[in-house]
Amino acid sequence: MLYIALLRGLNVPGRSVKMEYLRELFTGMGFASVRSYIQTGNVFFESGEDDRDVLGEIIRTRLGEALGYQVAVCLRTVPELEAVVALDPFEDVTVTDDMRCCVVFTTERVDPALELPLMSPKKDIEIIRTAPYEAFVVWHLINGRAPNAKGFQERVLGHDATVRFFHTVGKILAAAQKG
Repeated sequence: MLYIALLRGLNVPGRSVKMEYLRELFTGMGFASVRSYIQTGNVFFESGEDDRDVLGEIIRTRLGEALGYQVAVCLRTVPELEAVVALDPFEDVTVTDDMRCCVVFTTERVDPALELPLMSPKKDIEIIRTAPYEAFVVWHLINGRAPNAKGFQERVLGHDATVRFFHTVGKILAAAQKG
């Protein structure tokens, strides 16, 4: 099975990780056909293990040992990313220069009772749609700066989550499909 590991907290200030080293770590965990895409912690790998909880724990533990800090690990398959892109969740959003359309990938189910749209108190994060393990979010930049996900977004969606721009999700999917 081909998995896509969407990792949180790599190559942010103070946490620089070379993709070559990250690929070596995944290969060392026994995974096959390991590849990475861009510097934000997107790793493609094959594994015979179909229990995501087991896979996630293996990856979290090994990365934590090797890097010295915890990394959220959101695992998806190609068909799951295809479904996310096919939803076209931002089709009705008129995007301006001070907005970013994002997908928040979670490890836990998103609360299906969440009343949407849901705007943060600072009016910088708006959750417009959800799927079982994703939230589709519009970031409203304030003075050119992206919102801090450690606040509202983490409280509502959980801290074991990672964000990718929606257009980047399409690129990650295309890279995974290339094989």
